[in-house]
Amino acid sequence: MSYIGILVTYIFIQNFILVQFMGLCPFIGVSKNSESAIGMGVAVTFVTAIASVVCWAVHEFLLAPFGLEYLRTIAFILVIASLVQLVEMVIRKMSPGLYKALGIYLPLITTNCAVLGIAIINIDNGYNLLESFVAGLAAGLGFTMAIILMSNIREKLEMTPVRKVFQGVPIAFISAGLMALAFMMFDKSLLTNLGLV
Repeated sequence: MSYIGILVTYIFIQNFILVQFMGLCPFIGVSKNSESAIGMGVAVTFVTAIASVVCWAVHEFLLAPFGLEYLRTIAFILVIASLVQLVEMVIRKMSPGLYKALGIYLPLITTNCAVLGIAIINIDNGYNLLESFVAGLAAGLGFTMAIILMSNIREKLEMTPVRKVFQGVPIAFISAGLMALAFMMFDKSLLTNLGLV
């Protein structure tokens, strides 16, 4: 598959939030306003892109040569946790307001199954180093797109009369479900029609 095909696949066809339902905790928790949603999206995109490359290298040069593939999940979580600590330190130093707005959800990127998921998918699909980077970047961009769309919807819902029982998280999940239904129209035929297969 071409690099553009990988981008289209993980942004639209296999979007981690709206199609694979991974990473819903920060998606719902941080999508209350656009500023924090953009910050979280950039942080997740950075972590998924870099983690994909580092995890690929760890698998290819440390785990596979010594027959230690069964340690893949533990090794990948250690890599992701290290990268999240780096991102957390940078955001705390460069943007204290964003750091405060992201709160507990920033360290939760470590346990965000979307970040671990793309690293494992890259290995399972046999992607090389550059393909792994592009897939990680695309997964992060898909997450960013979904969380920004959701934050815009939630900001509009704050000004809309919604029954009390649906206010807050319930209407957010209903909105996310409707967005997921819309994203189901994207499938592998999109790649064929664009000539990317």
